[in-house]
Amino acid sequence: MNSNENLLQYESELPDESFDFDELEKKLRADLDEELFDLQIIKEDREKINNPDSLGSTVMGVVWEQFINQIGVVAGEDFIAENRGLTLDLRDSSHIQTTENFAAGKIATHNDKIDYQQRYDDWQENFQKDPSIEHKRKDYRYNEEARVWEHYDNRSDSWKNVLCKDAREDFDKGRPSGKNTSNTNMDHTVSAAEIIRDPSANAHLTKEEQLAFANSEKNLNIMDSAANQSKSDSTMSEFLGSERDGQKPTDRFDIDEDQLRAKDKEAREEYEKQKSEGQERSIKAGKQSQKEEAFRIGGKALRAVVMGLLAELMRNIAAKLIAWLRSEEKNLESFISEIKNALSAFVGNLKQTAFTTGNTLVTTIATAIIGPVVGTIKKAWMFLKQGAKSLKEAIDYIKNPMNKDKSIGVLMLEVGKIVTAGLTAAGAIVLGEVIEKSLTSIPIFAVEIPLIGSLANILGIFLGALVSGLIGAIAMNLIDKVVAKKQKESNTKQQIDKGNKILNTQDGLIQVKVTKLNLVKQDAGTNIIVRHQAGADEFNKICDKIFEATQTGTQSRSKQNSDALDELLQM
Repeated sequence: MNSNENLLQYESELPDESFDFDELEKKLRADLDEELFDLQIIKEDREKINNPDSLGSTVMGVVWEQFINQIGVVAGEDFIAENRGLTLDLRDSSHIQTTENFAAGKIATHNDKIDYQQRYDDWQENFQKDPSIEHKRKDYRYNEEARVWEHYDNRSDSWKNVLCKDAREDFDKGRPSGKNTSNTNMDHTVSAAEIIRDPSANAHLTKEEQLAFANSEKNLNIMDSAANQSKSDSTMSEFLGSERDGQKPTDRFDIDEDQLRAKDKEAREEYEKQKSEGQERSIKAGKQSQKEEAFRIGGKALRAVVMGLLAELMRNIAAKLIAWLRSEEKNLESFISEIKNALSAFVGNLKQTAFTTGNTLVTTIATAIIGPVVGTIKKAWMFLKQGAKSLKEAIDYIKNPMNKDKSIGVLMLEVGKIVTAGLTAAGAIVLGEVIEKSLTSIPIFAVEIPLIGSLANILGIFLGALVSGLIGAIAMNLIDKVVAKKQKESNTKQQIDKGNKILNTQDGLIQVKVTKLNLVKQDAGTNIIVRHQAGADEFNKICDKIFEATQTGTQSRSKQNSDALDELLQM
């Protein structure tokens, strides 16, 4: 094979000049870095196998949420106890008694200045309510909705509640007698029956104030006894406008209509004035009651929030103290350092602080509005939330691509561990309730601790968490004994596989470097062959010249040989 053929064969073995080996080397180095990082993650995952810290964190998280919840519940219950057993209600209708609501039986029970419920009950006692009473008159009926007897009054063209026999007794007992004549009576201008039936007077005036007005000079009037009996419970206007056998009262009795109407006007002005003043007192008392209830819940909520913040701070301190006890260096300086770290973490973690504050505040107000059932609802919600969380973790674990090569048995065991952790945390709630109820029967454990709850409740929370946590730890440990070995074997295989990939990548890098070196050597070899071929060609030309010189004369040939030799030496 001549030199030209060697060059052609060598050039044919060279890679395509457009291929970028530098870019390939860069990619392989990036792949190597990524695979080394994955190997480190796999090694860290191996450390987590059979690690009980996650269970402890889950249980303590639920217990702490319960404890914060309990602070809010107790604060809400304390508010209810101080609020005469009433839940929080700042609506106007709950504090400010209106005549309309009073007449409909809607009482402003939250008003602690005036007992409107007692006023309403006393008012209703004046009316006949027993449906078994027999009334043979056709102008009587029983109102099923109001559950009261009514009679039809022709003068007012309306149905009026039937009064009990003794309803007027207090009004008549204090009424002065008329003149010492048999034909006159001391008449209530605004009748006792009207006052008794009037929801406005009964809502805003006490019984004593009603009697005082009824028997006051402005309401009492000397009147013809026959006319007084005819007037009965009617208003003065109704009485004077009535007719019997075509005759007005002025035609039938010895009365002065103008004088009676003037007296009626005077009495009614006083009556409306006293009711108006009573209504103003009701509004004022209602607003004061409303304001005090708002301050009461505000104080309870503020105290609960402060307790929640202190509890959150104590949790941070407790975590740092545990870390300090586990550390090798235990001295005053490191202790103070850990406390400072706890304070810093408390201040720095504004999100958790805000959550704790908001949770406690909401629980307090919700309990104050709805009642202690809020605590039970929130515990049930925590139970459901923990169950949903465990289910999600189990699903995420199965869907994780890192676990796709695991056997069904290992997957199920791992899911079992996740579910066990959730059930353990939820079990802490249920077991805590059982322990609390058991301890409550013992007097010493029923002692209430301000803003925290009973001793039985506190012990129930923590003992429930402890027992449930131990049971969960034992259950998970049994599962771990079955699955931990397989996990570690699988992890070891992953490390080996990843190591092989790393070796392959490293080998690829070496091959790239060798190829690049061969390219350099190939370039050098090509240059040498090309130069050798050029030298050989030139040498052949010189030899041809020497041969031609042998065909001429000796002298001429001698000179030509000399020239050719000089030319050859100059190359």
